[in-house]
Order: sequence, then C-alpha cells, then structure tokens
Amino acid sequence: MKAKARAYTNIALIKYWGKRDELLFLPTNNSLSITLDKFYTDTSVEFDASLKQDQFILDGQHVDSKELKKISAFLDKVRTSTGEVRFARVDSVNHVPIAAGFASSASGYAALAAAAMKATGSNISKRELSQMARQGSGSASRSIYGGFVEWQMGVQPDGSDCYAVPLLPQDAWDLRVLSIEVTHEVKKVLSREGMKRTVETSPFFTGWLEAVAADLIEAKQAISTRDFTLLGETLERNALRMHATTLGAEPPFMYWQSSTVKVMESVQALRQEGLEAYFTIDAGPNVKVVCQPHDEQGLLNELSKLDVVKHIYPCRIGPGITYLDL
Repeated sequence: MKAKARAYTNIALIKYWGKRDELLFLPTNNSLSITLDKFYTDTSVEFDASLKQDQFILDGQHVDSKELKKISAFLDKVRTSTGEVRFARVDSVNHVPIAAGFASSASGYAALAAAAMKATGSNISKRELSQMARQGSGSASRSIYGGFVEWQMGVQPDGSDCYAVPLLPQDAWDLRVLSIEVTHEVKKVLSREGMKRTVETSPFFTGWLEAVAADLIEAKQAISTRDFTLLGETLERNALRMHATTLGAEPPFMYWQSSTVKVMESVQALRQEGLEAYFTIDAGPNVKVVCQPHDEQGLLNELSKLDVVKHIYPCRIGPGITYLDL
C-alpha cells in the first residue's frame, strides 16, 4: 500500500527548548505554536517486500547514508508500532528552506509519520499520530494540527501523555506572520545539538524553565481573549529568553547574525511608530514577525526596505495534516 501526506510547518510562540529524554523526544516544557500555510512538505511512503533496505529521495535526490540512517530509525518505530516488516520507499519534496530556522523538520517528520502510518493500513487518532511524529522531531508533534496548538510535555517516562492538542482552529483568529529570510545558509549548530548542549551546560537553563511556565499561562490567556498585545509581548519575550540560554552554554553559541538583530530592532522601532508587530526566532538566524491583518502591508513595505532582508514570505495560519491523491 502507498500513501501520500502533506504537513505544514509551525512557528513556536512559546518555545520548545530542552529534552528530558533524548531517545523518546520528551520535552522539558510545554510549548505553543501556530501552523503556517506557506511552508510544507509532501511525502509519499510505500512499503515494498522487494526492497533490501529503506530508500529515501528528498527533492529528487537520494540522500546520503547519514540522513538515510535517521529516516530508517524513524521507520523502525513505525514498523515496531504496526507490525510492518517490509522496508519502505520514501519520496519527499520539501517546500521549506532547510536548517535555517524555518521548521523544516516539523513538516518533514509530520508528513513522513502520516504517510507511513497510512501506508501500513493503520487507522490511528491524531493524538497517536502526534506521538509518532514527535519521535522524529519534537516540533513535528504540533504540525499534525492546524491553527493554534499546544504540545503537552506530560510526566510519564514512556511518553504516553506527551502529545500535541489543538487550542484554536485555523480560522478562529486571523493573525499574519511575515517570515523574513536574512540568509540561505545552513546554521552551524543544528537544533538538536544546540538544545542538548544548552540543557547539559548552560547555567541559564533552570531560569528558562521557570520563566517559560509563566509565559505559557500568559500566551494561553491572550489566545482565549484574543488579546494581541499580550500575546505579542509574551512571544517576543519568550524568544529572547530561549536564545539567552545559548549564550551560557559551553562552548557558547548564537543563532543570530547581525542581520537578525537589525530586523529585530526595526520591528521594535516600527512598533513605536504605530505598526504593532512582534518578532520571534526559532533555532536559526531568520525572523518571523507576527502582526494583525491591518498592519501587514505597512510592515511589508517598511521591512522590505532593509538591505539585510533577502525575502519576505507573508503567511497566514495554516491547516493540519492532509492526505493527497497518488
């Protein structure tokens, strides 16, 4: 059986930064995101008894052995869960800038999990699919759903209570996100490595855990009351707190570039001038600016003038997993 799925990226408003279990991808804190409509991954999976090993084609090219090993390890989890014994042929097309802080792993593993589970003939709930996607990339657990999503860290050591849940559907609150690309370069410290180094060595990490719990409460309150100012202040503060932890790691590292800082400063200046917007940054140099519809065009006009900006992708809140015709 063959199946094909599409998953969209998400941007964390309250960040996931730290694992309590590296193998099961269990986080140290709850996180909260919105799914975006601009960036997505299409993946088909077919289990085939004639294959001697898994095959993975990404954007038309067979991947190297290191990347194939990661995909096979994830497919092993699918096989263990479903009783499938055959190897798989995976063909994936990524409509996301890779490894630059645009959450390519979130859409990638969410699409892979959805297509693989359907290709085995399994009929599972979205909660179970979220748990499976989580084991490829933590943030992929949130891309199962559209709209506003919370990933609950849970407390059970086996991860049975660790999954994402929807908070608001896609069309419940019309916010806009300007995804600003300041570089095409792959980041020097990948998210997984940076997170692990921060947890193990940064003296600021304990403070982060204390602060993120309070940020989550405020963000959920803002969402429930549609208070954009409260949400914006909270998400911007939370992003800065997350990135501060990396400066205390050993050795220290930073995802920002000078161009990142210039965009951040411009957003803050424009806010003072009456264009209400707030920035957030995942583990990479590129910036996302969250705003309301009536300010979107003005912000686009002003931020496009910055010489450090290579491209701006205007995004709306996007959908969850969809299955595609073959």
